[in-house]
Amino acid sequence: MTGELRVDPIACRAHGMCAELLPEMIELDEWGYPIIAPGPVTSRLRADAAVAVAACPTLALRLRR
Repeated sequence: MTGELRVDPIACRAHGMCAELLPEMIELDEWGYPIIAPGPVTSRLRADAAVAVAACPTLALRLRR
């Protein structure tokens, strides 16, 4: 099963934890806001993506199935 990462740009406050926890799919722009790689989250990265979602201090990161 795959999923897709989404970020709520209104809720995000550019803490950058998501990029530290999931660098394979998330990089930060020049202001520290996440840029999510297009495409599904592979089964290999699913657990790491779930950790990144849970660690977001503003609950801006979501993993949709």
